[in-house]
Amino acid sequence: MKILITGGTGFLAGRLANFLKDTGNYQVILGSRMCLNNNKLKSKFQIVQTIWNSEAELQLVCKGIDTIIHLAGVNAGDSSSDPDLALEFNGIVTGKLLQAAVKSGVKKFIYFSTAHVYKSPLTGIINEDTLPTSLHPYAISNRAGEGMVLSAHNRNEIQGIVLRLSNSFGAPVSKDANCWTLLVNDLCKQVVTSGKMKLTSSGMQRRDFIAISDVCRVIEHLLKLSFTIKTNNLFNVGSNWSPTVWEMAGVISQMTKKILLFEPELIRKKPLSTELTEDLEYNTDRLKSTGFVMENNNLEEISNLLKFCKSNFSFYKK
Repeated sequence: MKILITGGTGFLAGRLANFLKDTGNYQVILGSRMCLNNNKLKSKFQIVQTIWNSEAELQLVCKGIDTIIHLAGVNAGDSSSDPDLALEFNGIVTGKLLQAAVKSGVKKFIYFSTAHVYKSPLTGIINEDTLPTSLHPYAISNRAGEGMVLSAHNRNEIQGIVLRLSNSFGAPVSKDANCWTLLVNDLCKQVVTSGKMKLTSSGMQRRDFIAISDVCRVIEHLLKLSFTIKTNNLFNVGSNWSPTVWEMAGVISQMTKKILLFEPELIRKKPLSTELTEDLEYNTDRLKSTGFVMENNNLEEISNLLKFCKSNFSFYKK
């Protein structure tokens, strides 16, 4: 199977490309808007330039591809500062790529959206039937992209799949990957470089966390399935593990003692007397109903992330 991964130099794309290549079952092509001179990357993967404003160039990129995994997009921070750009890229550009894929005979299109289309913060029981109400530009633009994919699928033009991903974490392929604002990645880097973890909040809020290794396994599982207009094609992707941010910091602290042999200092804002921790269940029953079984390699992923940070950043010394 020939697979194109857009946003090919990103955090998830790097891990996913290596994961799929290592299975020996897929030919992986990385799409990037920039001409890359990364010889290490070029030695492992074919790299194609994605020129997003050219229909002809997009069709050329899609030619001969069986499945597109669309990871290119404007992130949450950039969406806040430039909502118009977010809507243009996450929505309209996704539609352009879809049209090119359909015209080029691509069979399957997997679109990565976000759990935060539902609301912020996430609380209560969240399943795919929960009405998305978030008005954040990141959520709105991702909903636009979802709509493009779901509509094309319902017109029977392509097998379109939408994944609403919770909070992924793990070691990147390169330290230069744009992943160090992710909570777990940020905390592990803080531990290694400063010997402490400093939260910007009280840490009382819950989040669903998923190891990036499990995200990769979800993709491989879905690649093997066939989707018709009568089958579910919108999935929550999470681990059903929802500790508070403070509890996650505690897990990282315990892993630091085991892996790096010291106990980091934990710093947070003092919780308000009125501050409550609400329950969260990011329900993934629909994904499980397809036969997928989560491995929940959370501690192993944190361990590997700490080791990666120690190898790639200046190590804290007392």
